[in-house]
Amino acid sequence: MGIPESAGGFVDLNDTARGCCRIAREQGAAKVQQIPFPPCGQASATGLAKGRQRPLPQYRDPILRSIIECFSGPAQRPTPPDCPVIPHERCRQGKFMRTPTPADTGLELAGESRYRLLVEAVMDYAIYLLDPGGHVSSWNPGAERFKGYASHEIIGRHFSIFYTEEDRLSGVPERALETARREGRFEAEGWRVHKSGRRFWCSVVIDAVRDDQGNVLGFAKITRDITDKKKALEEIQATRDALHHAQKLEALGRLTSGVAHDFNNFLATIRFAAEMLRRPSLSDDKRLQLASVVTATVDRAGHLTAQLLAYSRKQPLTPARFDVRACIEDMRDIFAATVGSAIKIEYVFQDAPLYICADSTQLETALLNMVINARDAMPAGGRLCITARREAPGGEDGAASDRPNTLVQPCIAIELRDSGCGIEPDVLAQIFEPFFTTKPVGKGTGLGLSQVFGFSKQSGGDVRVASEVGRGSTFTLSIPEDVSAADGPPPVAAASDSLPRQQKRIMLVDDDTQVGTVLRALLEDLGHQVSFCTDASAALQRLGDAQGAMDVVIADVQMAGLDGMELAKRVRTKWPHIRVVLTTGAAGRAAGSDAHAFPLLPKPWSMELLLDMLRQD
Repeated sequence: MGIPESAGGFVDLNDTARGCCRIAREQGAAKVQQIPFPPCGQASATGLAKGRQRPLPQYRDPILRSIIECFSGPAQRPTPPDCPVIPHERCRQGKFMRTPTPADTGLELAGESRYRLLVEAVMDYAIYLLDPGGHVSSWNPGAERFKGYASHEIIGRHFSIFYTEEDRLSGVPERALETARREGRFEAEGWRVHKSGRRFWCSVVIDAVRDDQGNVLGFAKITRDITDKKKALEEIQATRDALHHAQKLEALGRLTSGVAHDFNNFLATIRFAAEMLRRPSLSDDKRLQLASVVTATVDRAGHLTAQLLAYSRKQPLTPARFDVRACIEDMRDIFAATVGSAIKIEYVFQDAPLYICADSTQLETALLNMVINARDAMPAGGRLCITARREAPGGEDGAASDRPNTLVQPCIAIELRDSGCGIEPDVLAQIFEPFFTTKPVGKGTGLGLSQVFGFSKQSGGDVRVASEVGRGSTFTLSIPEDVSAADGPPPVAAASDSLPRQQKRIMLVDDDTQVGTVLRALLEDLGHQVSFCTDASAALQRLGDAQGAMDVVIADVQMAGLDGMELAKRVRTKWPHIRVVLTTGAAGRAAGSDAHAFPLLPKPWSMELLLDMLRQD
């Protein structure tokens, strides 16, 4: 705060204003008067003249007088001509005195008058005093403007009258005074109530006023109406939310358009092949060729849905403990063949093992997607550095990224740094969205990086990217480190035969009748006894009627009513000899903590995978 002169400049500034203007207490009024206020001359003089014409009340309150002394101090000593403002003996407490000088052509005011002029002239703030009990003991025009009460209506009343009913019931006014008494200051924003009952949003500061012995004499309270500011911020936030919603709709439109385009191609291929297979004149060789086309098309469709599920964190995972270094080493040849001879790949690993517990196949897919992305960013060749290292929680540990990792446990960071063209800042925020791509039509699906994002999140990790146009990009994939004891060597899979060892009694449970009908025909053709149910409750009833006379139950996880996971638990509890196999097109509950208790067949599965599952005991 400051006291302006009619001719421009300031008579005096308080400590906060001096700090903002970089003026030390010892520099005196000559330095203060050099600060312009405002650069409009006559307007300020007129305003001050009007301010002096306003009748000022005679303050007798001891709290008010203590603040007046804090602003001015007793003017008892003579003032040297070169220093019109002389520090009081308590200057370390921010107390000053001023002796009028001949150079003063503006205001020659005593301490109390200067304080009154300052408080009475402020209309944008409610400035008033409270006694130690919280009762109003002074009132300024700004307070009357904000709160609607005249001074004779409010002085002596408790300041909690300005609070809402719910705040009074919860003790907000009392806690505010207690905080100011204990800590010296209370600051907050909240709703306050005008005399008319209208609510307004305000910023509040309450300072404790103490004497030289530290005793609380009362409180100085400053309130500002910031309702318009709050509304403006809310409008800005609403605009941001609307923009974010529009961006989500755009991403959703891009997603559905991409899925529709790709799946229509798959369906067209399958439809044409099926029409050809109906022709009785078709040769056996042509028939086998078309069957192979259908199988390959289904595999492509399954790969697409797997990428979508990876982005949505719903893909079925098979986590296992392994060393990241070994995984990357096994892919060196694939990486080299992918990028070509024009790009040099460097590998930097820590000497110690880097164990994680994740789905190794999905990690390989994520790494390959990032390598392909790096290759496409370097059409003329360049350098790609792949680094694997241990990373501390929340730390960067040398990582070149836009932010540190957000994990709360140690993790293994796999970093891919390329020397490519870089990514534009407006594109950087969208690169993980499904079907978003800057590549020409036919050159990319826009699902590679979305798979990386989904895999990292579903594995409890994170993915970060930093890029500079013309300098390259750095992708950092972080997965929580597995610090458990090393497992034994992985089990060696038994050699698979073309047929199961023995006939089994199998119950199929799937709410999709077409899937169940085809699978039933397939299993019966292989010599098994098959029973088919379309819901879990019917399956439990049939198992009960047969007294558990079944070898295998194959159940879909996601079904209406009782789902496959709950069915599996009940079957295992009541008939532990029955082997339960779960199937799913999306992880859902199959990604929960109890998912690994049952074998899982992700749809669409192959004949070989189904037969291997049936052979296992």
